[in-house]
Amino acid sequence: MARRWPGLLPIAALAGCNLAPPYERPTPPVPPAFDAQPGGTLATEIAWQNFFGDPRLRFYIAAALANNRDLAASTARIAQARAQFRIQNAARLPQIDASASAGRSRSATRDAAGNPISVTSDQFGAQVAVSAFELDFWGRVANLSEAARRQYLATGEARRAFRLSLISNVAATYYAIRSGSEGVALADRTLATRRETLEIARLRLDAGVTSTIDYDQANALVTQAEIQRAELVRVTEQLSNQLLVLIGGPAEAAPPPGRPIADAGQFEALDPGLPSALLANRPDILQAEHQLRAANANIGAARAALFPSISLTGSGGVASTALSSLFDSPSRVWSFGLGGLLSIFDWGRRRAQVDLSRAQRDELVALYQRTVQNAFREVADGLVGRQRLAEQIVAQEQAVRVQGRLAETSKLRYDNGVSPYLEVLDAQRGLFAAEQALLQLRAAALQNGVSLYAALGGGNEPPPAPAPGGE
Repeated sequence: MARRWPGLLPIAALAGCNLAPPYERPTPPVPPAFDAQPGGTLATEIAWQNFFGDPRLRFYIAAALANNRDLAASTARIAQARAQFRIQNAARLPQIDASASAGRSRSATRDAAGNPISVTSDQFGAQVAVSAFELDFWGRVANLSEAARRQYLATGEARRAFRLSLISNVAATYYAIRSGSEGVALADRTLATRRETLEIARLRLDAGVTSTIDYDQANALVTQAEIQRAELVRVTEQLSNQLLVLIGGPAEAAPPPGRPIADAGQFEALDPGLPSALLANRPDILQAEHQLRAANANIGAARAALFPSISLTGSGGVASTALSSLFDSPSRVWSFGLGGLLSIFDWGRRRAQVDLSRAQRDELVALYQRTVQNAFREVADGLVGRQRLAEQIVAQEQAVRVQGRLAETSKLRYDNGVSPYLEVLDAQRGLFAAEQALLQLRAAALQNGVSLYAALGGGNEPPPAPAPGGE
């Protein structure tokens, strides 16, 4: 074979050549460690079912993962990307077509005596053919297949990122609803107390003990509580509508009871680990890296277009004028062809395509590094929020106790005629505002904990992997 086709040996030696530049992961532009004390459990080691301690929240997250329409759309995009990869990957193998034919023709002629006669002829055939299969000496087709594979994997990571974001959004919305509901309950208790105070002020006014000023001030307290309660109800109901969209519609079963937001068992303490772990855990970072690898492969495909395109055609089959002798040895036919194509003058188009691919790769390098920086910032913000919100909650709890004592003292002073009702008014307003602020801080701490869990890559599914055999 080597003696008969010596010219094919250098070409065969080029088979498997890959002109894509070697991939190197860009250096992450972040500090080597987080500014936080280690302790707790790594987020990637805790499934969301085990991380969240509120049974009602787990119920809502499960419903969202099963029914959310945007998540269903992202799953469909994975199927599209997988199919696109399979289409591109199929170009690495020759397409083999089989065909069969049968025909009869009649022609008019004359015999030796000049008499007109008709001649009938039959033609039967069957063949298997390979048409224009590109011999991928320069790795163009292989790099296009790799680019499609990386885009498929990037789409899978995009779904994982959306899934993690969905879990985070459901939890944050739920905690905001719980805070609003408890705020409404607090407003109801405050409103009931203030209405009783207003009734007493009315009786005292009717008896001539106090002036209309005290009565109007008590009435102002009631009005204030009514306004704040209406606002809390409005916001909470709107958040409930948002949660309904997130979970994909009304739940088929009644959710279990939830925990108060002051409950310390909402979720476990988290260890942030090292920033380098984010590169392997955050789906948005993995998505950006797959897209970068796809761009790297596209450079190889663009470089390969600078070299000749070599294609192979061939066919083999049988042909006969009689169906009975179609598969006899003399009826076999075959053909083989090898062709090459190289553009001589394209006015720089292919060179420009290489430059375009490089520029796209450089853009994705910057986007990858920005994604890493954003991930580091989110984790750092979550760690700072965890520490500072805990300090604020402790201080706010003290403020509530102080405001409570102040409200009691001012009421006693007013009842004994020592101070005007304006002092009671200010103290009760301060107590109500402090209690509402404490609820909001506790909700913010819970939402920050959810954000930190998501920022560390917790609650993720395993990444999608191509099926064996190159899929």
